[in-house]
Amino acid sequence: MQKKTPPSLDPTTCNCLALRQAARHVSQIYDGHLTSEGLRTTQYSILAKLDRLGPMSINELAKSMVMDRTTLGRAIRPLEREGLLTIGAGEDGRTRRLRLTAGGKARLRAAKAKWREAQKEFEIAFGARDAADLRTVLQRVVSVS
Repeated sequence: MQKKTPPSLDPTTCNCLALRQAARHVSQIYDGHLTSEGLRTTQYSILAKLDRLGPMSINELAKSMVMDRTTLGRAIRPLEREGLLTIGAGEDGRTRRLRLTAGGKARLRAAKAKWREAQKEFEIAFGARDAADLRTVLQRVVSVS
């Protein structure tokens, strides 16, 4: 008699793979809308987070975005080069503080309409209620330690 693998342990039902594929798919939708403003989804999220929470250290931003500090560092360099944010001295000599510039705020305002279009496209395709439920479930995933 052949042993059956429980569905939760079957490699074809990998939770990580399913989440990453879904994230890439949704990112492609948002990137498609934001490209006309010269931003990618991650860059838009960084600008929006800084706008909402104000200046913060790279470590604080990385933690709030659930990103590796090195990955965030690579993501913010183009934003700094374009003058959308500044990287200045932090509270001590070891930290760096990120601050949204006036140009960054203007680009964020312009991109917000494109973000809304992407949000609408996803919610029409997926369902507004299901999208809200999905966000709730995903917030639970992020809070699991």
